[in-house]
Amino acid sequence: MFTHNENSARIEAALYSAGRPLTVDELVKASGTNSRDNTLKMISDLMEKTRTVFKALEIAHLEDGTFVFQLKSQYTPIIRKFANQPMVSGGALKTLSYVTYEQPVLSRRLVQIRGSQVYSHLKELERVGFIQYEKVGRLKIFKTSKKFQDYFGIQDVNALKGNLLSTKS
Repeated sequence: MFTHNENSARIEAALYSAGRPLTVDELVKASGTNSRDNTLKMISDLMEKTRTVFKALEIAHLEDGTFVFQLKSQYTPIIRKFANQPMVSGGALKTLSYVTYEQPVLSRRLVQIRGSQVYSHLKELERVGFIQYEKVGRLKIFKTSKKFQDYFGIQDVNALKGNLLSTKS
């Protein structure tokens, strides 16, 4: 069994990471309490704490009974231009998936798979620090970086590749 602080932290983490409203039942599961009343009390405490600590963020109790961690509506127009700019483009994400799956992978192999636009994807992925390369003569050999693993919560890239292989069959 977890401590009250740990249960509350688990609710907070669920609300933050879900990116959508969560039901009380989902939050009970996340909290680990198996108690609807205790979970509702912790949510209430988190809502109050959020009101006093944050100025632009809130935990809202929606009409359908769900809860969501969100930006207060008056701040939406201010941040809209930032929120609509992904960290990397969709094409670069596809290239990143090939680098992840085939690493270490030669740049010419990536060009065979993804086409000549792969060069701009690789520059984009290098800029954000998700890939790194080693030069061997005139060729570059790409692999994912520590920042990539940290950002996506990947402990072991080889295990990830193994999981991908086992789901293909």
